[in-house]
Amino acid sequence: MLTVGLWIATPASAATNLVPNPGFETLGANGIPSCWERVGFGNNTFTFGPTTDARSGSRAMRIAISQRVDGNHKALMVKNAQCAPKVTVGRQYDLSVWYKSTTSANAMTLYRHDTKLGWQYWIDPATLPASGTWQFKTVRTPLVPPNTDQVTWGVSIYSTGTLTTDDYAMTEVPLPPPTPAGCTDASGCVKGKWQVMPYQSTVRGIHAVVLDNGKVLLVAGSGNDPKQFAAGTFKTAVYDPVTGVFTNVPTPDDLFCAGHVQLSDGKVLVMGGNKAYPTPDGTGYKGLRNSYIFDPAKNTYTRINDMEKGHWYPSATLLGNGDVISLGGQGEDAKGTVVTEYYSAAQQKWLPPNQVKQNYAWWGFYPTMVLMQDGRLFYTGSHTFGKGRAGTGASIYDIGTGSVTDVPGLRKKDERDQSMSVLLPPAQDQKVFTVGGGNGDSGATAHRLTDIIDLKAANPTYQPGPDLPQGTLSGGVPQTGDQGKMYVSLVLLPDGKIFETGGGLHNRADPVYEASIYNPATNTFSGAAIDPVPRTYHSSAFLLPDGRVMAVGDNPANGSFDMRISIYSPAYLFKGARPQISSVANTNWTYGSTQRITVDSTITRASLIRPAAVTHSSDPNQRFVELPMTVKGNEIDLNVTSNPNVAPPGWYMLFVHNGQGVPSVAKWVKLG
Repeated sequence: MLTVGLWIATPASAATNLVPNPGFETLGANGIPSCWERVGFGNNTFTFGPTTDARSGSRAMRIAISQRVDGNHKALMVKNAQCAPKVTVGRQYDLSVWYKSTTSANAMTLYRHDTKLGWQYWIDPATLPASGTWQFKTVRTPLVPPNTDQVTWGVSIYSTGTLTTDDYAMTEVPLPPPTPAGCTDASGCVKGKWQVMPYQSTVRGIHAVVLDNGKVLLVAGSGNDPKQFAAGTFKTAVYDPVTGVFTNVPTPDDLFCAGHVQLSDGKVLVMGGNKAYPTPDGTGYKGLRNSYIFDPAKNTYTRINDMEKGHWYPSATLLGNGDVISLGGQGEDAKGTVVTEYYSAAQQKWLPPNQVKQNYAWWGFYPTMVLMQDGRLFYTGSHTFGKGRAGTGASIYDIGTGSVTDVPGLRKKDERDQSMSVLLPPAQDQKVFTVGGGNGDSGATAHRLTDIIDLKAANPTYQPGPDLPQGTLSGGVPQTGDQGKMYVSLVLLPDGKIFETGGGLHNRADPVYEASIYNPATNTFSGAAIDPVPRTYHSSAFLLPDGRVMAVGDNPANGSFDMRISIYSPAYLFKGARPQISSVANTNWTYGSTQRITVDSTITRASLIRPAAVTHSSDPNQRFVELPMTVKGNEIDLNVTSNPNVAPPGWYMLFVHNGQGVPSVAKWVKLG
């Protein structure tokens, strides 16, 4: 039997401190300690400089902000070859500092030097609470990404108050003993493996939501079947991936092509759906105004107040305060809905439109609206049906003012029908990845393009990513030219990579048999095992708490529906023993807190992944949130982001993984 031992790092004091002038004792010609600089921005009144109120030696660094509108200030190691500590790709470093502050608005801030792109913000690995006496804080960096040769860091203050810091240290974490590993399956440990379950779904799983009890809500409504609609037969089931049991749920309306999002309490808000199918006179689908709350504890729907307008194919984005915004879709008049709908979590209802800033723009069908770290929404350009919006096809929407700013760079912006977009791991990086697409209205064949945008940039612009790998069509015919996929699925994995699967040359025809793994750190794709079941229109793929991926659905143009369920085991599940989270001290987490867990073996990364709520290649709330660690043997302190726009409130799957990228089974924690 393979035994996994615990690794306890050598104390930081025994290692070389990589920080130059760590106690500010040596002054430069400008009166600022050598190898340190004043860094900051925003509209505020501040003082910044050395102080004799030191923890050790004769100097510390003090920043005082007396008036503030926005921005922050920090003492930062100079970004040059002489002062910024040199690092090794793939290694980790323990950062530590002594501080005292009159405010809790402090954060350690870390930058890295990319040999191709220059200096880049990396992460805020920890927040520092207020303290009137000297306090010590230490945190471990994530693995140093590829192309990184130096880092620099400091402590920011972003409110009125005083921050004093001293005695910085940065030490390289000793390499642990090799993680016990051994390929348990020759092909599995390279590309993973699929299993088609020996039973079928009891409903047409057009909508899928992973619940905080680990089960999966599968919503069909009428399931794109006019006969079921005419008969008033609407279906929902809750599927247990552990037992294979389906539990049927009474479904009050045709929730076919509704919007849905998980609320902060774990319940599911379902908005809109199908009021009527197209009629012979040319009138198209009509959207419902109805909304419901699904309760996983009771497996029941409860109706709440109606939205202002009907919505068929609406968006649903959870905001940092727990509220929900819904845009787009088609109304009761079979025309595009231009009203911005806003659900108040505190009042548990949709607000009347006169209480919501209105833009009166039509955003299309299932527009992918990603919450940004500053509270604005990024429309990625991914949508369903036809062309993109006028202009560049992607934009930033300020819901507070109603203003819309176009964002350039998205290629083939009018052929992003049934593309998919995800916020890349970690969410703190604020990079969005948009993949594939076509144009179902014009019949345009799906393309291979991927595009990436850094939303933290001063002027965000999509940049070309690597082309989507090609596969085969029916009969084993290889794809050629620029043939790619529409109705593609992207799934965030606990090792920080993206699983890409499913899709077709056209939305309801010509399935493409191909799957791949995208690595954000290297910006490359690698091959993965291929789902033997075609997955085009009305299919979905999503992460399960045990680290596997489930895929359901396929609804070709002939009206049939594939009821088979496929389960993918990624390659990391064939690479040796899995680390285990032995305990979680507290499952109710607050922003900016430090949360302790225990593990049974060496881990190199921890993260929160928001459970899926996916339909039609759209899950704008899917995100992977980095949890920087402070390591004390088998006790790990996890530093939780202080920004609810980075990790909106709700239930998350907590994963850790080891140096082989092998993840634990998730534990559920509730944030906010």
